[in-house]
Amino acid sequence: MSESVGESVTAAILVIGDEILSGRTKDKNIGHIAEYVTALGIDLREVRVVPDVEDEIVAAVNALRARYTYLFTTGGIGPTHDDITADSVARALGRAIDVDPRAVAMMRERYAEGELNAARLRMARIPEGAALIENPISKAPGFMVENVIVMAGVPSIMQAMLDAVAPRLRTGARMQVETLDAGGLAEGSYAEALGALAGDHPGVSIGSYPSFTGGGFRNQIVLRGRDPAAVAAAADAVRALLSGLTSDKAPI
Repeated sequence: MSESVGESVTAAILVIGDEILSGRTKDKNIGHIAEYVTALGIDLREVRVVPDVEDEIVAAVNALRARYTYLFTTGGIGPTHDDITADSVARALGRAIDVDPRAVAMMRERYAEGELNAARLRMARIPEGAALIENPISKAPGFMVENVIVMAGVPSIMQAMLDAVAPRLRTGARMQVETLDAGGLAEGSYAEALGALAGDHPGVSIGSYPSFTGGGFRNQIVLRGRDPAAVAAAADAVRALLSGLTSDKAPI
């Protein structure tokens, strides 16, 4: 893993699967990847969900890989006919694809002689020139080709693959985050002033997030930036703003 000082390292996630779009499967991977890469200093900028349709996967892969440093995909690398991610990525990158002996060797650690049937060997189909991503759980690997990182959709397997591929990634400066509790102050009582304050601190992202807890609304203001001094200065300004306000009866 190498850190790119002063350079923005960005990423997108492409979630692939009809079951996600239908609601049958509830995605658990986006939040995990977002938190994981943010901790590495990689900015997650976009998430898309597409069906198991090759043309749509190809179009999304080509759009996102051109726009961001890395593209993470999840889903569609299993043994069934609708698992078409590997073939779609190969097509998007203009690469040949076939059963990879390295992937077969990994899978033999799990499957006995004769169990690697044609369906299971679909999981060993890897685009030409790709680096494999180890899968300690079910052994069928993911892969990284150019800046596209292809992982399983099963959360536990995806998480293991993410751990395996992380050391290969370029990273940026870590994001500094400060969270301030606005208590019972309603957003409407500080929204205008907070907007002006945000304009005075352009290097810091400032957001207000309400929640309903304990029978009432509470608000938190979250500040994010890569310059610790800039985040600290903005936080001091927000504290000064909040200290000069009194709560009202409006919830927001």
